[in-house]
Amino acid sequence: MITYNDIYEALRKERYSEQLQTLTKKFLRDIAEYFDDKKKSSEKEESLSGETSSKGKKQLENAISMFKELMLRRKKKILNLVFIAAETGLSKRDFENLLPFEKSLFEKIMDSVEISDRELKEIMKGSEEVTTLISKENMLIVFKEDIEEFLDLEGNKTGPFAKGEIASINSDIAKILIGGGKAENVEGNKEE
Repeated sequence: MITYNDIYEALRKERYSEQLQTLTKKFLRDIAEYFDDKKKSSEKEESLSGETSSKGKKQLENAISMFKELMLRRKKKILNLVFIAAETGLSKRDFENLLPFEKSLFEKIMDSVEISDRELKEIMKGSEEVTTLISKENMLIVFKEDIEEFLDLEGNKTGPFAKGEIASINSDIAKILIGGGKAENVEGNKEE
């Protein structure tokens, strides 16, 4: 049986980690049972005493609020995973911390992104210049430390970038940053 502290702890871990946290397979069922039990006990106390049990009711409201925030944070992380997977071609199997309904959400969003990318390529087929710009060789990297603004190979200002930030930059520059230990490839240091 799940407790108020378990919900709080799950939210705390999700808040302070960039990675999607592992939840038990029964987590959603346990949460539903917890909400049901709290609601019934609150109603029972209210009918016995004739007044609302403010402590039990407030705890239920807080637990519901924490659960909603937990699900919202997980959805944001799933959208980020979709972005990374769409940009780098990461395998969908890399996301084992997803709950079954989250895996379904991930798959549906990935399908939509892939359809959108195909439509964009079809539209842009006629314009060679735009197609070259879109397919310019970039690499998706995550920064291991803060990086000040710098000039790219064409002399354009790039950055600044914060530690933990993910960016798609020219693969030649990305390889320099990776070689210097300032960043790593999101695909797992796999260089072309």
